[in-house]
Amino acid sequence: MSALEIIFGIVLLLFSLAIVLVVLLQEGSQKNVGAITGGADTFLSKNKARSVDAFLSRWTKFIAIGFFVLVILANALMYFLT
Repeated sequence: MSALEIIFGIVLLLFSLAIVLVVLLQEGSQKNVGAITGGADTFLSKNKARSVDAFLSRWTKFIAIGFFVLVILANALMYFLT
């Protein structure tokens, strides 16, 4: 195993952990879940949740695109270098 394969493997592992973490941090699309936990939804809390969800959604897209580009690049390099 070459150093390039190890580096690509580590970077892919980091990307995969990041995408799992960002997806798990996103709030579900179910309504009235706050009623179970006793949380009151105010105007400010709704806007705060939307901004956090929008931030996490945006980063999910960036990480996923980076992951797929990196996988294609790694496979192409390993195919042509071996």
